[in-house]
Amino acid sequence: MDFNKRIDDMKDELIKSTQEILKIRSVAEEPCGEGKPFGEGVALCLETALKISEELGFKTANIDGYAGYAELGEGDEYVAVLGHLDVVPEGDGWMYPPYGAEIHDGKIYARGTLDDKGPIMAALYALKAIKDSNVKLSKRVRIIFGTNEENGSTEIEHYLSKEKPPVAGFTPDADFPIIYAEKGITMFKVVKDINIKQSSNTKINYIKGGQRPNMVPDYCEAEVVSDNTASLESCAIEFANEKGYEFKTETRDDMLIIKCYGVSAHGSTPELGKNAVMQLLSFLGTLNIGKCDAADFINFFNKYVGMEIHGESFGVYLEDEPSGKLSFNVGAINITEDKASITLNLRYPVTYKYEDMMEPFNRRIEEIGLKVEDMIHQKPLYYPENHPLIKTLQKVYAEQTGQRATLLAIGGGTYAKEMPNIVAFGPIFPGKPNLDHQVNEYIEVDDLILNAKIYAHAIYELAK
Repeated sequence: MDFNKRIDDMKDELIKSTQEILKIRSVAEEPCGEGKPFGEGVALCLETALKISEELGFKTANIDGYAGYAELGEGDEYVAVLGHLDVVPEGDGWMYPPYGAEIHDGKIYARGTLDDKGPIMAALYALKAIKDSNVKLSKRVRIIFGTNEENGSTEIEHYLSKEKPPVAGFTPDADFPIIYAEKGITMFKVVKDINIKQSSNTKINYIKGGQRPNMVPDYCEAEVVSDNTASLESCAIEFANEKGYEFKTETRDDMLIIKCYGVSAHGSTPELGKNAVMQLLSFLGTLNIGKCDAADFINFFNKYVGMEIHGESFGVYLEDEPSGKLSFNVGAINITEDKASITLNLRYPVTYKYEDMMEPFNRRIEEIGLKVEDMIHQKPLYYPENHPLIKTLQKVYAEQTGQRATLLAIGGGTYAKEMPNIVAFGPIFPGKPNLDHQVNEYIEVDDLILNAKIYAHAIYELAK
């Protein structure tokens, strides 16, 4: 039962299969035919994962393009490893091609290496090591390939409408040692119809920036009309220099385009990024565009959000011992002549309720008549420390790493909130950078291999 030696023997195959998956741009798009509910790229990635699984000798199933799985063993109950093949957009500024899956200095660079293609391929090869060892299992094991985790995990509802849930398992989509608590998550828009128009000599034609609520935006731009663009440009550059922001400008006749560059990060860890939307709003708030709805909108967010990331001024700050402080991320903005919209990602501590956050939030936005639209909500997840699943994974992690398996609480939301009886387990080791949703995302080859070894033993302990 030497799973680790078998994984070492398959190292090159695991790397090759991981690279094959990483080269597919599996960003969610509009449906494009039967079996492709999230677009062509996601569908191709699922098909490729199932092809690799078949080549490794597993039974496979494609569940209407929403999910798929590789399966080993017999029995009524099954253990699952649930990971996702979809990725967030790659963004700009990569050292190496974001879908090249190139290896440099022992690291594979590509969007999805950590989140979550590398880890789910490590789990697949972990199951291959178990298969090749011919050990006896009392339960079936499934490696489940999800396809919509970055956009609400809607595929899991479809999966559970066709299949029963696992009796135990994990998702390799967070941090080691073990995630026993996950904050409640909301993603939504706050919008305002612009009825009172701008009437000053200085006018903002549009503001747009950011891509997803669960990403700290690394770019935002605004087009401003002015009767003195040279002065406006000088003010913008001076403001950026004083604040330590990065602005670039482009003049077109009486218009100035101001481009703000920040640093992307995961929406659960806004402290790791620099929010380009809020940086640019802080400058635009200094302009005199008259008494109008656009000015009210900009001033509201400068006053109650600014560069804060815990909701203090907004009145929604919450904190508890297991999971820490509420996180408040402005993910995207779109202001036109007729409508203003900001997309938010708020994550609240595990011992609080949705209402504890949203009731003061709604009172605050009433001040200027903002409305909430497109609300997505996931309740917190909180496992007891002595739960059998937690204890089993602690044992495996300690044995395979020689390190103490402490329990962690995170702001990130994983499949553990959507699929019963699983927790988040890896792939990021203590002390290693969390590069989810950032440019130059990579996984160290050695960590990929160690992931596979840990996952092999974890699967065996849960299914033996």
